[in-house]
Amino acid sequence: MQSFGARLVDPKAGHESRRGGAGPSDHKALTIDGMTVMVPVHTAPAFESPYVVEKPDEAGKSRISRDGKVLGEVSFPLRPRFYERSTADGIPFSQIAVLHGRDVLATTVLQTCIRYQSRTKTCQFCAIGQSLAAGRTIAHKTPAQLAEVAKAAVELDGVKHMVMTTGTPRGDDRGAAVLAESARAIKAAVDLPIQGQCEPPEDDVWFERMKEGGIDTLGMHLEAVTPEIRARIMPGKAQVPVEKYMRSFEAAVKVFGRGQVSTYILAGLGDTREAILEICEQLVALGVYPFVVPFVPISGTPLESHPTPTPAFMHSILEPLSRMLIDSGLKAVDIKAGCGKCGACSALSTYERRLTA
Repeated sequence: MQSFGARLVDPKAGHESRRGGAGPSDHKALTIDGMTVMVPVHTAPAFESPYVVEKPDEAGKSRISRDGKVLGEVSFPLRPRFYERSTADGIPFSQIAVLHGRDVLATTVLQTCIRYQSRTKTCQFCAIGQSLAAGRTIAHKTPAQLAEVAKAAVELDGVKHMVMTTGTPRGDDRGAAVLAESARAIKAAVDLPIQGQCEPPEDDVWFERMKEGGIDTLGMHLEAVTPEIRARIMPGKAQVPVEKYMRSFEAAVKVFGRGQVSTYILAGLGDTREAILEICEQLVALGVYPFVVPFVPISGTPLESHPTPTPAFMHSILEPLSRMLIDSGLKAVDIKAGCGKCGACSALSTYERRLTA
């Protein structure tokens, strides 16, 4: 389903899906056999998907079928109660942070990016500016606003951890400063594990500063791994070479610990299975958790018509990767906070569970 997406008979089922922005955009959260996964519903492939989710019954359950054959039932997480509130300065909580999966609070602290301003530099898959342009969020979430929303999300909806990403600002810290400042305010208001996500800062001292500010785990996302693919898909970000990422990963693991540093890899952008697994092997050796997810084309981006990876391609990566992770003692369940812990955007943690069952 994450490769093909799903067609919803009732698009309004559950709380609203996400369009634009960072993270799993154009997706909807579905709970299948007790596990919540993010499934594309507003993408070009989803409109032609063989999977159909019927309108929910009175109990909130929906049948899912493929080519007319009923496969089982799914349900939708309800609209979070914290969405009904506004900050002290009048901003709806849903414009500050949103629910990802079932119990993860997510926000993009800076909804602008130095790379997004130019189509010659922007990541071709990125939609960070779309939700801002549509008025669904604000450009800069203040520490006070984030703390207010995080506290309410924990108290009202039982949120278990938080993801804070950011567009890359000007300056050598690459967003680490605003993440540390935000985490400090959140931790002062509520005890909530936090993952920060940014590009590798120029100076490794920022890893200590983020940790001291309250960041529990760190994500620095490669997205693509082959130099020529990176240069074509994300020309601006590719100016930061993979070698710099590797040096930063090594330094960050010394601060956050093995398994508490991760990277997002988007399978399906052009990297071969061999290239992805080769760099995953290097990452795992450093103590970095490689969170490999199927690429999902987002409407309104240059890659909106790019094909999604096949289930067979994903299996050829996730099966050996899960063995690699288990053998190295890096498991999703041991991550304190973030995308790898949530696991809703990839089947990777399911493969891990199968090996340890």
